[in-house]
Amino acid sequence: MIELLEHPLSPYAQKVKIALAEKGVPFTVRTPDAMGSGATPAEFRAASPRGEVPVLFVEGTPIYDSTIILEFIEDRFPDPPLLPRDPLARAAARTIEEVCDTTYEAINWGLSEIAWFRRAEGELAEKLKAEAKGQVGRLHAWLESQLGDGPWFGGETFGWADLCVAPFVQGSAGYELAPAEGSKLADWLGRVRQRPSVAAAFKAARDSLAAMSQVAGIVERGQFKRQYRDHRLEWMIRSGGVEVVLKGLEKDNIRFNGEPSVQS
Repeated sequence: MIELLEHPLSPYAQKVKIALAEKGVPFTVRTPDAMGSGATPAEFRAASPRGEVPVLFVEGTPIYDSTIILEFIEDRFPDPPLLPRDPLARAAARTIEEVCDTTYEAINWGLSEIAWFRRAEGELAEKLKAEAKGQVGRLHAWLESQLGDGPWFGGETFGWADLCVAPFVQGSAGYELAPAEGSKLADWLGRVRQRPSVAAAFKAARDSLAAMSQVAGIVERGQFKRQYRDHRLEWMIRSGGVEVVLKGLEKDNIRFNGEPSVQS
């Protein structure tokens, strides 16, 4: 029995769902109660030290962090392989994942702070969006250099790097920052959207967007606290949004990582 604690909009959870689907592994999904409220239930906190999704429960044992989960999936279900055999190619795939999980995620997360959570409006919002546009453009250029001339990041075979990149490029496309039309990365995105594993994850994300219309008010009332962890905090400050952070601290509607819970 495999259960995934997730949120459909989480790119980290999307990575795991795509990997499980590519391996043909049956699993169920569930969104934790009070997720994002700042009042994370003790049971979830015990399984997830930062109070984040995804968490994979395998026969009742929790595995936390999307990269560690992907590594477990690759070890436990080796066929078909997602990582290439060559050590240098494996390192390249992991490098792409790291850049997307930190640098790229922070940009999309910052854009969601503006679009959905309305942390910034007017001139400040436009400044942050302009910074994000330039950063995404440079990331897309770097990803194109990693893609090379093959259909996938691993060459002829869809794999680890592809499923790690897909949620982030799709996410920025939702903010009208899709890869340039006719580019290799745009062609890749068209191909990746056709894979059943990816299409299912993207559909679940789209279906969950309706609930996002209410989140700005919930945040304003302090009932939902966005997590400003490491790369996200860095992005907001270096992109010119330090006042967003200061207002969030004043209103107590942002949060930081806590300490792991100890199970007795």
